[in-house]
Amino acid sequence: MKPEIRENVVATNHPPLRFAGFWMRFWAYLLDLIVIGSLFRLLAKPVLRLLDIEVSGGLFSAGTIVSAAIFYLYFVLMTKYFRQTLGKMVFGLAVIGINGGRLTWMDILFREWIGRFISSTIIVLYLIPAFHPKKQALHDLFADTVVVHTRR
Repeated sequence: MKPEIRENVVATNHPPLRFAGFWMRFWAYLLDLIVIGSLFRLLAKPVLRLLDIEVSGGLFSAGTIVSAAIFYLYFVLMTKYFRQTLGKMVFGLAVIGINGGRLTWMDILFREWIGRFISSTIIVLYLIPAFHPKKQALHDLFADTVVVHTRR
């Protein structure tokens, strides 16, 4: 039996996607920030102190640079390999391509590095999912991704 094709959309037995809204994404992000802060305090900070490198001291201090590297590596690698960060896993969310395909390295880098940098520079941009029909944030729009609920 062939699937029914209507308006260039193939009908399947899969339920429709549920896009993750602002609050679910917010709580997942907060949990991710706790994980990243913990990684920095448990792993990086002791190594920097052991090497007698100043941990704090401004925008371009070793601590700030290492913390930023952990932040971006965490989001890039977790999203690429698992489509989820730990925060998204706990709240049952995942990042997928808008067309349902696999995420490429360019998709991930645009979403998690460039788009997130812009959003974190202008914090109010994180509110876009609250008003967007597909609940996409600016970094999702850049990378043609959406965050969806994994639990039905």
